Amino acid sequence: MTDLPPFRHVNHGRNHRTATIVILIYFALIAAIIVVDAAWWLMAILAAFTLPALWDLATNRSAGVELNDTALLWYTGKRKANMGLSEIDHMRFDTRLDFSVRVSAVTPERKKIRLPYECLPPHRIFEDALTARGVRVERHHFTLMS
Repeated sequence: MTDLPPFRHVNHGRNHRTATIVILIYFALIAAIIVVDAAWWLMAILAAFTLPALWDLATNRSAGVELNDTALLWYTGKRKANMGLSEIDHMRFDTRLDFSVRVSAVTPERKKIRLPYECLPPHRIFEDALTARGVRVERHHFTLMS
Protein backbone atom coordinates (compact mmCIF):
# COMPACT_ATOMS: atom_id res chain seq x y z
CA MET A 1 0.00 0.00 0.00
CA THR A 2 1.02 3.57 -0.49
CA ASP A 3 1.13 6.27 2.13
CA LEU A 4 -1.68 8.43 0.79
CA PRO A 5 -3.38 10.95 3.05
CA PRO A 6 -6.76 9.74 4.33
CA PHE A 7 -9.70 10.51 2.07
CA ARG A 8 -12.53 12.17 4.02
CA HIS A 9 -15.91 13.40 2.88
CA VAL A 10 -18.71 14.83 5.05
CA ASN A 11 -22.26 15.76 4.05
CA HIS A 12 -24.24 18.04 6.37
CA GLY A 13 -28.02 18.13 6.68
CA ARG A 14 -28.00 21.90 6.86
CA ASN A 15 -27.01 23.23 3.46
CA HIS A 16 -28.01 26.03 1.13
CA ARG A 17 -29.48 23.76 -1.53
CA THR A 18 -31.95 22.14 0.89
CA ALA A 19 -32.97 25.48 2.38
CA THR A 20 -33.44 27.03 -1.07
CA ILE A 21 -35.59 24.14 -2.31
CA VAL A 22 -37.81 24.22 0.79
CA ILE A 23 -38.27 27.98 0.48
CA LEU A 24 -39.15 27.66 -3.23
CA ILE A 25 -41.68 24.93 -2.48
CA TYR A 26 -43.36 27.06 0.20
CA PHE A 27 -43.34 30.04 -2.15
CA ALA A 28 -45.05 27.95 -4.87
CA LEU A 29 -47.65 26.61 -2.43
CA ILE A 30 -48.47 30.09 -1.11
CA ALA A 31 -48.63 31.42 -4.67
CA ALA A 32 -51.05 28.62 -5.57
CA ILE A 33 -53.29 29.64 -2.67
CA ILE A 34 -53.20 33.32 -3.61
CA VAL A 35 -53.16 33.18 -7.42
CA VAL A 36 -55.34 30.18 -8.30
CA ASP A 37 -57.30 29.99 -5.04
CA ALA A 38 -56.03 26.49 -4.23
CA ALA A 39 -57.48 24.82 -1.16
CA TRP A 40 -55.26 25.67 1.82
CA TRP A 41 -55.71 22.22 3.34
CA LEU A 42 -54.51 20.57 0.14
CA MET A 43 -51.44 22.83 0.07
CA ALA A 44 -50.83 21.95 3.76
CA ILE A 45 -50.83 18.26 2.85
CA LEU A 46 -48.30 18.95 0.09
CA ALA A 47 -46.21 21.01 2.52
CA ALA A 48 -46.08 18.01 4.87
CA PHE A 49 -43.79 16.30 2.38
CA THR A 50 -41.12 18.90 3.24
CA LEU A 51 -41.00 17.88 6.91
CA PRO A 52 -38.03 15.48 6.50
CA ALA A 53 -36.05 18.27 4.82
CA LEU A 54 -36.98 20.65 7.63
CA TRP A 55 -35.84 18.04 10.15
CA ASP A 56 -32.48 17.80 8.37
CA LEU A 57 -32.14 21.58 8.44
CA ALA A 58 -33.01 21.74 12.13
CA THR A 59 -30.80 18.89 13.36
CA ASN A 60 -27.90 19.33 10.93
CA ARG A 61 -27.02 15.63 11.04
CA SER A 62 -23.79 14.77 9.34
CA ALA A 63 -22.92 11.74 7.27
CA GLY A 64 -19.59 10.86 5.80
CA VAL A 65 -16.99 8.39 4.69
CA GLU A 66 -13.29 8.00 5.45
CA LEU A 67 -10.84 5.89 3.52
CA ASN A 68 -7.29 5.29 4.67
CA ASP A 69 -4.64 2.74 3.72
CA THR A 70 -6.15 0.03 5.93
CA ALA A 71 -9.89 0.66 6.34
CA LEU A 72 -13.09 2.11 4.95
CA LEU A 73 -15.29 3.82 7.55
CA TRP A 74 -18.70 5.41 7.12
CA TYR A 75 -21.31 6.98 9.35
CA THR A 76 -24.72 8.56 9.10
CA GLY A 77 -26.55 9.98 12.08
CA LYS A 78 -25.89 7.59 14.97
CA ARG A 79 -25.00 4.62 12.76
CA LYS A 80 -21.35 3.80 12.12
CA ALA A 81 -19.59 0.95 10.35
CA ASN A 82 -16.15 0.08 9.08
CA MET A 83 -14.39 -2.56 7.05
CA GLY A 84 -10.75 -3.34 6.60
CA LEU A 85 -9.60 -3.03 3.01
CA SER A 86 -8.43 -6.65 3.28
CA GLU A 87 -12.10 -7.65 3.86
CA ILE A 88 -13.19 -6.06 0.57
CA ASP A 89 -12.95 -8.04 -2.67
CA HIS A 90 -14.17 -5.08 -4.72
CA MET A 91 -16.44 -2.06 -4.61
CA ARG A 92 -19.52 -2.13 -6.81
CA PHE A 93 -20.87 1.15 -8.23
CA ASP A 94 -24.43 0.75 -9.59
CA THR A 95 -25.87 3.56 -11.69
CA ARG A 96 -29.66 3.59 -11.35
CA LEU A 97 -32.24 4.76 -13.84
CA ASP A 98 -32.48 8.11 -12.01
CA PHE A 99 -28.68 8.50 -12.54
CA SER A 100 -27.94 8.13 -8.83
CA VAL A 101 -25.01 5.90 -7.98
CA ARG A 102 -25.28 3.31 -5.20
CA VAL A 103 -22.09 1.87 -3.76
CA SER A 104 -21.63 -1.55 -2.20
CA ALA A 105 -18.61 -3.21 -0.67
CA VAL A 106 -18.43 -6.83 -1.84
CA THR A 107 -16.63 -9.33 0.38
CA PRO A 108 -14.67 -12.32 -0.95
CA GLU A 109 -17.73 -14.43 -0.02
CA ARG A 110 -19.79 -12.23 -2.44
CA LYS A 111 -21.77 -10.63 0.39
CA LYS A 112 -22.78 -7.06 -0.53
CA ILE A 113 -22.69 -4.35 2.10
CA ARG A 114 -24.46 -1.23 0.87
CA LEU A 115 -23.02 2.11 1.94
CA PRO A 116 -25.74 4.61 2.89
CA TYR A 117 -26.43 7.00 0.05
CA GLU A 118 -26.34 10.08 2.28
CA CYS A 119 -22.70 9.50 3.29
CA LEU A 120 -21.29 9.08 -0.22
CA PRO A 121 -19.05 11.65 -1.93
CA PRO A 122 -19.30 12.30 -5.67
CA HIS A 123 -18.80 8.87 -7.22
CA ARG A 124 -15.92 9.72 -9.54
CA ILE A 125 -13.86 11.20 -6.69
CA PHE A 126 -14.62 8.21 -4.47
CA GLU A 127 -13.73 5.77 -7.25
CA ASP A 128 -10.39 7.52 -7.79
CA ALA A 129 -9.61 7.37 -4.05
CA LEU A 130 -10.42 3.64 -3.96
CA THR A 131 -8.32 2.77 -7.01
CA ALA A 132 -5.40 4.80 -5.64
CA ARG A 133 -5.42 2.45 -2.65
CA GLY A 134 -5.55 -0.66 -4.80
CA VAL A 135 -9.24 -1.49 -4.30
CA ARG A 136 -10.82 -2.94 -7.42
CA VAL A 137 -13.93 -1.08 -8.59
CA GLU A 138 -16.72 -2.51 -10.77
CA ARG A 139 -19.20 -0.23 -12.51
CA HIS A 140 -22.68 -1.42 -13.45
CA HIS A 141 -24.86 0.96 -15.39
CA PHE A 142 -28.65 1.12 -15.21
CA THR A 143 -29.36 -1.94 -13.12
CA LEU A 144 -32.85 -2.21 -11.71
CA MET A 145 -31.96 -4.42 -8.77
CA SER A 146 -28.68 -5.46 -7.24
